[in-house]
Amino acid sequence: MSRFTDPTERERAHAPTRQVDFYAQALEVSKAFRDDYKARLNVVKAEQMPFERSPDGLIKHIIHEDLNTKECCLDIYMQFLPGGQRSGKHRHLTEEIFFVVEGSGYDLHWDVRFDCKDEMEFSWDETPKRFEWSEGDFVYIPPYCAHQHFNADPANEARIVVVNSRIVKPMGFDWFEQLERAPGF
Repeated sequence: MSRFTDPTERERAHAPTRQVDFYAQALEVSKAFRDDYKARLNVVKAEQMPFERSPDGLIKHIIHEDLNTKECCLDIYMQFLPGGQRSGKHRHLTEEIFFVVEGSGYDLHWDVRFDCKDEMEFSWDETPKRFEWSEGDFVYIPPYCAHQHFNADPANEARIVVVNSRIVKPMGFDWFEQLERAPGF
């Protein structure tokens, strides 16, 4: 007799129930993925990167889950901010970084507060934090922080390369909200 289990637990553990083949299915799915993975792109040429007129503004997808690349965890895109303009305002559960390729401006970040009582409750700061950026800078945006990019130069375009992780989506955290659209989008 085990000192950690009793006869009732042992009986329940061995009780008849339905049979499945989840493990075998997972092996097949993994094999199919590995076969498919071999044919995915190692290099994405500039002409293979599509533009999108998104609610957040004009973006050019560099790496995206629908572009058939070997990168399986990150989404990367270039965002174009016309002179004196701004992006949309949005938030997502993943953290984000961006690199300033060209131009100067600032970001507004509304930090999130949350509590987990019976369910998760979120609120955001009323007053945003302001972060100045210019060519060559990296900017970090915390998870679920509402944020917006502004081009401070009225005469010249700013371009940023944005990197997000998509790894939390399959875990049930695909929380992505557009709070405000970019002008003209």
